[in-house]
Amino acid sequence: MFKGIALFTPGGDVIYGVDPSKQTQWHVHLCHQLREIFDLAESPHFLVPGYTATVERWFDPQTQQLQTIAEVYPAVRRYIPLLEVLFELDNTNWHIAPWREESCNRAVIETYRLRFPWLWTNHNSIVRCDPQHQIRSEPEYLSESGFANQRGTEYIIQLFISSNDSNAEQTLSNIHQLLEERLTDSYTLKVIDVAKHPEQATIHHITATPTLVKISPKPTKRIVGPLNDIQRIFDIIASR
Repeated sequence: MFKGIALFTPGGDVIYGVDPSKQTQWHVHLCHQLREIFDLAESPHFLVPGYTATVERWFDPQTQQLQTIAEVYPAVRRYIPLLEVLFELDNTNWHIAPWREESCNRAVIETYRLRFPWLWTNHNSIVRCDPQHQIRSEPEYLSESGFANQRGTEYIIQLFISSNDSNAEQTLSNIHQLLEERLTDSYTLKVIDVAKHPEQATIHHITATPTLVKISPKPTKRIVGPLNDIQRIFDIIASR
C-alpha cells in the first residue's frame, strides 16, 4: 500500500517521504532536499543508511490482512514513537537493522561534522517530501532562529509541547493529521520540547503547552491550550 523512508540528521531533524506506488527509492531525493534546506555545498549521502528508517505496508491477498515491515538503524531507534506518528502506525514491531561499519563507519561520519555543522544541530524540524509534497527546485534557506524563511505559500508552523505531558504524543498526532489531510500547500513543522529546551520557551514567550504558532504566511497566529478541535485549528491556520 505504501513505502516510507525517513532520513535523520545527527542532530535529530528528520525528512521523510511516502510513496503509495512503492516504486521510488527516496534516499537520494531526501539527501538532495536536506542539501537545499540547509544550503549545503553537497548532498549528505554519508547519512545513508545509518541514519535511516524504512516502512513497507501491503495487503496480503492470501491472508486478507495488512502486512508491515519496519526497519530502523540503531542511531535513530530512539525516534520510533515519532516514526509511528509520521507513518500512521500503531505498536509496530520494529526490526533493528545491523550497523554496517563498511558503509556507515562512526569515525568516518564524525569527520563530516566540520563540513556540515548544521546537521549536528537540533532544529526540531520535521519535513515531508514525496510525490504529494513535491521537491522544490529553489533552495530553502534557514534563518538564525532555525526555521525556514518565508518562501511562496509554504506554511511554517511551530509546535511547543512538553515531553512531561502525557498528552504530548496525541497532540503531535493531531497536528500531523491536520497538516497532512487539510493543508493543500507544503509545510514545515518545527517541534520544540520545552521540557528539554526551556530556554526556547523564554525566547518565544511560551507560558503554557501545548502552544501552536503559525509563522508563515502572515499574519502570525498563536493557539494556546488543548489542540483537540481540529476544525478550529485549521480555520485559524488557514486564515490570512
